[in-house]
Amino acid sequence: MTHKTKWLVLAPTGLLVVGAGACLITWAGGLKEKGAPTKKWVSAGTLALVVFNAGLSLFGNGVSESVLYQLKEKPAAQ
Repeated sequence: MTHKTKWLVLAPTGLLVVGAGACLITWAGGLKEKGAPTKKWVSAGTLALVVFNAGLSLFGNGVSESVLYQLKEKPAAQ
């Protein structure tokens, strides 16, 4: 798989996963506000942060692939 292909897959996927993680964080906060048992909202919050951070990681990896693609495609200095 080329750097460009990896970039075009990882960056949007990362953004989608970050959005899903943000939604899950809100959901976990809602559980706490509704008085759900501590174990339930802490577990939900932990899962939400794992998903959110996974999205950041995917997006960051996509950015690094973009840089590698740009460096590879850059014409040599004359």
